[in-house]
Amino acid sequence: MKKNFYILLIIGLILPTISLWAQSDKQKQLEQQRQQVLREMKQINALLFSKKKEQKSAITLIEDINYKVNVRKNLIRITNEQANLLTREINSNQEEITSLRTQLQELKDDYAAMVVKSYKSKSEQSKVMFLLSSQNFQQAYKRLQYIRQYRDYQKEQGEAIKVKTKELQDLNIQLSKQKEDKKKLIEENRIAKRELEGELKEREALMASIKSDMSKFASQIKAKQQEANRLDKEIDRLIAEAIAAANKKSGKKSSTGKFILTPEAKKLAANFASNKGKLGWPVARGVVKAKFGKGRSLTDRSVQVNHSGIKIATEVNADVKAIFNGVVSSIHVMKRGNPTILIRHGDYITIYHNLSKLYVKKGDKISTGQVIGKVFSNKITGETLLDFRIYKNNLKLNPESWLARQ
Repeated sequence: MKKNFYILLIIGLILPTISLWAQSDKQKQLEQQRQQVLREMKQINALLFSKKKEQKSAITLIEDINYKVNVRKNLIRITNEQANLLTREINSNQEEITSLRTQLQELKDDYAAMVVKSYKSKSEQSKVMFLLSSQNFQQAYKRLQYIRQYRDYQKEQGEAIKVKTKELQDLNIQLSKQKEDKKKLIEENRIAKRELEGELKEREALMASIKSDMSKFASQIKAKQQEANRLDKEIDRLIAEAIAAANKKSGKKSSTGKFILTPEAKKLAANFASNKGKLGWPVARGVVKAKFGKGRSLTDRSVQVNHSGIKIATEVNADVKAIFNGVVSSIHVMKRGNPTILIRHGDYITIYHNLSKLYVKKGDKISTGQVIGKVFSNKITGETLLDFRIYKNNLKLNPESWLARQ
């Protein structure tokens, strides 16, 4: 009886807890995502919308609003998920509270019945008579064991009532907090939706004002992509030259187009790789305005764009910092373009493009966080964008997966 009681009690306590843990973990993940998006929104407002609109070209302003709208929609989606999950948790907890109240009442009723039964048996005198009336020693021993088990069971019932009462109290407190959290999330979402409506109206007004010039803007976007393709080819060439030069210097040749690493370079590359997801940002403040890979233009969805890295919008006159120890592999300035710095970290290369000033030269040893230049600010578009890339040999990598979350 004692063993079965404990098993049932443990099952009753563990099953609801496992479900709550799973829901709690999901809520924590969603809250982390929401806080990340809120930080991004704060950065967007500070870096893209702190100046007067007249200081930006129409196409840049539309891109910025589109970017902000997408982030705002993501914030609303995450907040909705949180509110919906809270609704399910609240319903689950309400059901659990009802069940606990029933269990608690049953325990109390059972305990009360035992108390009454114990009182009617005249306590110790009845117990003694119960033992003395045994027909033999074996029967007396069994009756003694029964008396002890009955006494222990009474204690266990009392403890079970305490446990269930405490569990019920904790769930009630948790339920109240969940209801407050849901109320807060719903209000925040209401505000976010109002702000989104305003941003969408602003975008519509801007799009209407430049409707007659959309073909001109589309051609500008295509021209930007052509310039990006030209830069890609130059960077591919520079990396191929760096690989060939490094391998030649080491006295070895490779037809694979990859660096042949010295023990020191292998160690540096391993250290770089082990810091994936933890590397510092190349600027103190920034938001990823253009993501890695293929996508659609934020202004004209019919135009496809392809980014070999990410474009980080930052503040005017922002310093550019090396994200890891390495050596300046090359510095390149394209015709009608801004300077690019390539830093080698074993068989990894980080690339910093669209600079206005350079503080390093080819062959310099660089330390993590060292300022290597400044980001160029375009007075025509009103943008301050750093084109940042990461390669392993000649393979393009997504920089966002390597940088730490801000």
